[in-house]
Amino acid sequence: MSVRGVAFALLGALVMFSLTTREDVGTVEARAAPLDNPEGIRPGLAPVTTGDRSEARRLIGRLRVARMGSKAGYSRTRFGKNWADTAAGVPYARNGCRTRDDLLARDGENIRYRGGSECVVVAMDLRDPYTGRTLRWSKRRADEVQVDHVVPLSYEWRMGASRWTPAKRARIANDPLNLLPVDGDVNEDKGGSGPAGWLPPWRKVRCAYVVRFAQVALKYDLPVTRADKAVMLSQCR
Repeated sequence: MSVRGVAFALLGALVMFSLTTREDVGTVEARAAPLDNPEGIRPGLAPVTTGDRSEARRLIGRLRVARMGSKAGYSRTRFGKNWADTAAGVPYARNGCRTRDDLLARDGENIRYRGGSECVVVAMDLRDPYTGRTLRWSKRRADEVQVDHVVPLSYEWRMGASRWTPAKRARIANDPLNLLPVDGDVNEDKGGSGPAGWLPPWRKVRCAYVVRFAQVALKYDLPVTRADKAVMLSQCR
């Protein structure tokens, strides 16, 4: 096994004790509760328990609110090269693998790499955090799994990232706390929406999703709209 493979195996062993799975009608519980995953290095998105919902609401309550600005000037390139490994100050940075492959390796199961590569994931099973379904994915159908920015880049731009340094924009674009491999069609439906405009189809993870959204916004001192904050609080009652 490669050094990188050993590292992911050890990480998996550390979190296996907390994994809770359920397989019925093709759904599988996701694995990492966001309140216990502040760096975003553990896989999946588990529902927030009833006992943790008050903590989730306190976290969301810390968010600043602001009006949404213009999208003028936005492009993906404003956040650095797509899935570049050059962003400093976030987990997995500068490890020799593209960010997308790091995230597929973090969240995937039964992973297969391209021959001779320690980085390029070519096939895996994914417990989709937004639908609860298990996806059988291969690189031949690459768009069937997309890596979602929990706080969309265009949303970040409109809420203040247009004034950030390029280095800070590269960090949030490649921070595993802000990244989840998900069903491609579901990600396309989300687009650049905040929680007031889009929530995961799987209702059980909606509180977890808005907690993750809030964690990213707080980490980067990014405000949210008043409507988004109200919806986020409502998901964790």
